[in-house]
Amino acid sequence: MPRRTGWRVCSVPGCPEFSDRGGKCDDHRREAEQRRGTARQRGYGREHETRFRPAVLARDPICVCPGCPQCSDPDSACARPSEHADHWPLSKRDLIERGLDHNDPKRGRGLCGLCHASSTAREQPGTFGLH
Repeated sequence: MPRRTGWRVCSVPGCPEFSDRGGKCDDHRREAEQRRGTARQRGYGREHETRFRPAVLARDPICVCPGCPQCSDPDSACARPSEHADHWPLSKRDLIERGLDHNDPKRGRGLCGLCHASSTAREQPGTFGLH
């Protein structure tokens, strides 16, 4: 499906500004990013950078998302290069709640950007900045 282009009104209710990227205008996008905090503030610290992410991406250099909705063949694995180390099958939040090590590479999988975005939107809807 082709991507829509052109200017659209900001998605924040009452905001009259326009965005050429869709969603929020530049000011509201900046505000949302500030509320979201840095990766460190969201709990992705040194151990995530040195232990979890490198090990997951080394083990899964190709996206392992089965039945990717972004791919032409939904019955096969994605086959794009992995960019994200995604906590799987439990979310990072669930691992922490259960007292499990969320930086253990066996609790992750490598995903490409599109599959990671789709997975996050599907499994954690409306939680931008809350995980």
